[in-house]
Amino acid sequence: MQSDTLLHVANFSTLFVCMVLKFPQILVLMRAKSTTGVSLHSLLLELIGFIVFVTYQMYYDYPPPTYLEYPILIAQDVILLLLILHYNGSLRHSVIYALVFVGGWKLLTVEKWIIDLAMSLCTFISAASKFAQLQCLWKTKDAGQVSALTWGMATYTCIARIYTTTVTTGDMQVLVRFIAMTLLNLWVLLTVFYYQRHSGHSKKKD
Repeated sequence: MQSDTLLHVANFSTLFVCMVLKFPQILVLMRAKSTTGVSLHSLLLELIGFIVFVTYQMYYDYPPPTYLEYPILIAQDVILLLLILHYNGSLRHSVIYALVFVGGWKLLTVEKWIIDLAMSLCTFISAASKFAQLQCLWKTKDAGQVSALTWGMATYTCIARIYTTTVTTGDMQVLVRFIAMTLLNLWVLLTVFYYQRHSGHSKKKD
């Protein structure tokens, strides 16, 4: 009974957090009207990873509470993508991205081996997304437009999903993905804190 309660808490807290997960980042971008420190490549890779992951879960009829947040995250990432393209002056590219993502999503479920292969690559795709964001931070040395709150919430949701996956499906591919994402999200979060703190010290000196 206690484990059932903990599972419900983990599922619904993850869903609630994911409903607002990208909002801090969206608000930071809208306020700054600048994308400095925010990686477009990271966002695109994250979107691919999310689409593959939710398609895999639906294809194998996994319990909806274990992946219900992903359509919400995809919608928020699309808003972020449009904002980044807008502030970079390349909003017209959004049509191309839309066609590629929809076409890719349809292709995933054509054959069983395609979705299985895509899922086996999903962890690497999502990991590449985090490394792209880290590289962007290392290059710009500026986390001013990167929301630490968003990355902190992302870390929590992955930790919660490690637990829910363990007690429900036990799928090792999914479990390995969440463990890797937890560590990488935490790395990005600490890097954001480092550059924000460093930037704060620099401003004080000025």
